[in-house]
Amino acid sequence: MQAVLEKLFQIKAQGSSVKAEMIGGVTTFLTMAYIIFVNPSILSQAGMDYGAVFVATCLAAAIGCLIMGLWANYPVALAPGMGLNAFFTYSVVLGMGYEWQAALGAVFFSGILFFVLSALKIRAWIINSIPVTLRLAIAAGIGAFLALIGLQNANIIVGHDATLVTLGDLSQISVLLAGLGFFLIIGLVARKVQGAALISILFITLLGWLLGDVSYQGIVAMPPSLAPTFMQLDIAGAFDVAMLSVIFAFLFVDLFDTSGTLMAVAQRAGMTDAKGNLPRLEKALMADSTASVAGSMLGTSTTTSYIESASGVASGGKTGLTAVIVGLLFILAIFFAPLAGMVPAYATAGAIIYVSVLMLFTLRSVDWDDVTEAAPVAVVLLMTPLTYSIADGIALGFISYVVVKALGGRYHDLNWSVAILAALFIAKFIWLG
Repeated sequence: MQAVLEKLFQIKAQGSSVKAEMIGGVTTFLTMAYIIFVNPSILSQAGMDYGAVFVATCLAAAIGCLIMGLWANYPVALAPGMGLNAFFTYSVVLGMGYEWQAALGAVFFSGILFFVLSALKIRAWIINSIPVTLRLAIAAGIGAFLALIGLQNANIIVGHDATLVTLGDLSQISVLLAGLGFFLIIGLVARKVQGAALISILFITLLGWLLGDVSYQGIVAMPPSLAPTFMQLDIAGAFDVAMLSVIFAFLFVDLFDTSGTLMAVAQRAGMTDAKGNLPRLEKALMADSTASVAGSMLGTSTTTSYIESASGVASGGKTGLTAVIVGLLFILAIFFAPLAGMVPAYATAGAIIYVSVLMLFTLRSVDWDDVTEAAPVAVVLLMTPLTYSIADGIALGFISYVVVKALGGRYHDLNWSVAILAALFIAKFIWLG
């Protein structure tokens, strides 16, 4: 067995051991396992079957992790991405009025496009043509969007006829427990406790049960049926012209999220060469895109690489065996469906808000002294949550970037690809609304 693992993952060559890889895999799983509760909670609001999405989430994550580990030999774990699942539910389905089947079709096409771009090795050209400022803005905008969703799920922020939103009733159990869950995560993270989000979700669910707000359904059972979501994607529905911006948003966010995650984790694992290049990068990117395609067929939103993989690398994981361990644990998690069904929305709200805090960290890299850089960031940061759409936030960010750079005489900061994208977004708003 040792010889087989060595042949597959070159563990000794990477200065690691089977024990270290197993510890790394368990650590990564604990830090990202919250997604098996959060993803069904979000996608079920789009009308999808909760149990089926739970199984699809675990299977899509397992498939992505196994491909990433066995084929690309990267210690990077994958699962349905935060932000992208929110965009799927709140923007595409609830906001734009599409059926969730058509949204799955858009996820499918974005995954195919991602695979083609990776195979043709033109990913670097696309990324380099998009200004760093806009990349930072998109991450922060998604963070603000997630914060709004988390606050809504906890009833901390509620609707208001006069002011659109207002503070909810802070005496409600859901509000108090959601707030406690968020602060618990922050406290555990500050103390460097692994799996802080998972611990918080389970603890708040337990409190909800003790207070009589959660019904006990059991812990372990046979997995729910995948039939309600399996192969239910609507390919034809995704061909709608208005869906082009949706497909682009899925592709765009996944492309930058994956590239940034792979670079950060690989550098932490010491995998880069003297020039900072990553080995087998195309394989890693194609593993990510393949997982998204598989996830759309199973019944979940875009699957992407998780930055939480860095925790496993810090614990000793340096090869694909770490990702394989994570994948096997996601398969095991399928049998905990009753536990997932008990988790109320307010128990996952703290984790959603915590993820938003992490994404807002990108704002520290913005050049706030340059108004032509700061203004587009502010537009994306504000308009993404206020329009309830990642796609519209991205579009308005591109348009504002081109306009302020042109009016400010900073033509050298522009390139034709950004200008063309901005023009296409303007055309979309004029003719498609």
